[in-house]
Amino acid sequence: MAVRAVRGATTADNNTREDILDAAAETVKEIIDRNGINTEDITDITFTVTKDLTKAFPAAAVRRMGITDVPLLDMAAPFVEGSLEKCIRVIVRFNTEKKNSEIHHVYLKGAKVLRPDITAKETYISVAVDGPAGAGKSSVSKAVAKDLGYVYIDTGAMYRSVALYAIQNGIDCKTDTDKLIKKLDDIRIEIKYEDGAQHIYLNGSDVSKAIREEKVSVGASDVAVIPEVRKKLVSLQQNMAKTANVIMDGRDICSYVLPNAQVKIFLTASVEKRAERRYRELTEKGVSCDFEKIKSDIEYRDKNDSERKTAPLKCAPDAVLLDTSDMTFEQSAEAVKALIKKIGD
Repeated sequence: MAVRAVRGATTADNNTREDILDAAAETVKEIIDRNGINTEDITDITFTVTKDLTKAFPAAAVRRMGITDVPLLDMAAPFVEGSLEKCIRVIVRFNTEKKNSEIHHVYLKGAKVLRPDITAKETYISVAVDGPAGAGKSSVSKAVAKDLGYVYIDTGAMYRSVALYAIQNGIDCKTDTDKLIKKLDDIRIEIKYEDGAQHIYLNGSDVSKAIREEKVSVGASDVAVIPEVRKKLVSLQQNMAKTANVIMDGRDICSYVLPNAQVKIFLTASVEKRAERRYRELTEKGVSCDFEKIKSDIEYRDKNDSERKTAPLKCAPDAVLLDTSDMTFEQSAEAVKALIKKIGD
């Protein structure tokens, strides 16, 4: 293990407390996400700000992110005529086994002009993972993203969030589509990383656990066939893929959401194996469940997803078919990593 330093910089839109804190938080988050940093490995964070930013200490943004045990330092940058205005610079030091050549420095907004050698050649890698319900897409993608320092985007969680909103508001996901469509502008979904873990927020509330309930899983498949829902969420997903190396999993990522992804994988397993895995996952969490009901739900979702008119579930012609029925979790993750690493070969 060695201590490495990641440099970053950005600009605040205005000299206001919120603009300063938002800009600082965005930069630190990008540094953490792009480098796959566990917050427990951070040794210290130093900010330097230009003298025209006076309404807040950028370090306060780190505390708002939930990082509370890391030494922080704010310093004022000396005035240099012609220098970038409203600029926040940051250095994050952390313990890692990575080489210096594997460190990704981050320059955002107006600060991109400081390092054109970095920002001009920023080409992000998109990994698209499709597959049926219960194939292990999310767990495998999440593990691979963490190992490679990619940002993991769980698109299924977004559809689950819409389904949860419908359930909470007495809207039948299958029959009250018009009512749900009218409510779409009231639905705000955010993905945040807290202590290295992804959390899903629905209208400001953390619903990371609630969206994993079985009734929400079924509802997610129902709302996913609604074109208006898909349009709203796909736009959000595509924008996310423009800002970092990402692994995105779902039902139609390869063919519809990220058709130009450098790596496309269709990850599947037999219905029996998928039901077994889901049953084991729920029972280990202490959730009471019925194996035959889980199997029936998976078969229903397979049919629903593959027969829908808008972007049905199918293996894209240029995707690699990866059947994990006889693989362990670790073997599945290694197989996905091997496909991604072929890009650099």
